[in-house]
Amino acid sequence: MNQITVSTDKNKLDVQFIQNFLKDIYWAAGRTIDEVQTTIDASVCFGIYLDDKQIGFARVITDYVVFGYVMDVFITEEHRGKGYSSILIENMMNEPILKNIQIWRLATTDAHFLYEKFGFKTLEHPEKMMEKKL
Repeated sequence: MNQITVSTDKNKLDVQFIQNFLKDIYWAAGRTIDEVQTTIDASVCFGIYLDDKQIGFARVITDYVVFGYVMDVFITEEHRGKGYSSILIENMMNEPILKNIQIWRLATTDAHFLYEKFGFKTLEHPEKMMEKKL
């Protein structure tokens, strides 16, 4: 069958599946199921499904006009290298409720090649960016 679908329906998301992946990945290590649920509740979420089984996830934090921040993008190991991450990002970038976002940002250690296909570039003025970590 091998039918790929992408959905923004939060009711379809397998929160345990998402937390299982994120708890061991470098950018979200140790994130609890309650924390994952909180992030889902506060974001526009995208599940990617192969024959109705979730194989990946992404989310966007946004005000729907000025700014959108892409987070927690992943495809499970066994499904990588098949173009599914591109399908996921393409659906995200073409989502009608996100069409007015003027500035998109994200952070990545190793997937620059993926995001460059969708117009992402390094920051023009990284010296203007600041952060606070707890």
